Amino acid sequence: MMINSTRVSYFTLSGYFDTGLFKYLYFLIILTFYISIIGSNLLLIVVICMNRSLHEPMYLFLCSLFVNELYGSTGLFPFLLVQILSDIHTVSASLCFLQIFSLYSYGGVEFLNLAVMSYDRYLAICHPLQYNTRMTYHKIAVLIALIWLYPLLINALILAGLTVPLQLCGNIINKVYCDNYYVVKLACYDTTVNNIVGLVNMFTVILGLIVSIFYSYTRILRVCFSGCKQSRQKAVSTCTPHLASLLNFSFGTFFEIVQGRFNMNNLPNMFRIILSLYWLTCQPLLNPLMYGLNMSKIRILCRSLLFGGKM
Repeated sequence: MMINSTRVSYFTLSGYFDTGLFKYLYFLIILTFYISIIGSNLLLIVVICMNRSLHEPMYLFLCSLFVNELYGSTGLFPFLLVQILSDIHTVSASLCFLQIFSLYSYGGVEFLNLAVMSYDRYLAICHPLQYNTRMTYHKIAVLIALIWLYPLLINALILAGLTVPLQLCGNIINKVYCDNYYVVKLACYDTTVNNIVGLVNMFTVILGLIVSIFYSYTRILRVCFSGCKQSRQKAVSTCTPHLASLLNFSFGTFFEIVQGRFNMNNLPNMFRIILSLYWLTCQPLLNPLMYGLNMSKIRILCRSLLFGGKM
């Protein structure tokens, strides 16, 4: 049987539905989310960069995390705002692949950043006497470079080498943004190689990082419970935001993977859209709140910057 394949020039996003005048309400909600994300993450980046007292490993890794929230949000929210007001939900192939690259690399940077932060807390709490010699500024620079370069390189290679060259038999993506898995499903021929590479990348990187993070926190908790009450309180107050951030992002990623692999057509359309956006929106919204409110040093400096006073 002959299969008609072509190099598509645009994709249609079928996840959108007619909401009438409610589209202006959705536009305002998304715009409010985006402004909140930009404002809160930018504030914390400025506070960390401007204060020498925060030029410590933990805060530098936090700064990298906040930069990634801006990067991921910018890859999603402006696109959503345009599509919500548009009557024709199409996107050029080049812009679609660019969005896939930015969102997938955002996810990779997020997991790597959280893993490095857990390693930093492990050294600080389990090996406090060796911390300054083992976590040098040179090592910090190498780790931050690894956090960013590895996901960017891997996703660029997968996209350029496996997804872009595919001959497609359709151009309809059943989502509100571009997704690599949904593009691969449109291929006319066998995509076993794509699926294997995707699974290997998912299990070696994502699962491997989650296991290493939980191992670090298991060691941290063991030290905490064997120490004095003051050291326990300090460790718990420092580690709680990291764990909450990890669990939030892990659950969001899990929901996204499940939704892509299983038939969710029996669920309401709006609920499916919220599920698919959860991992991309909750992390940038919640991280500034968790770290800004839980870490007294950052909280005090933010208050000084916003309401005046000595930094």
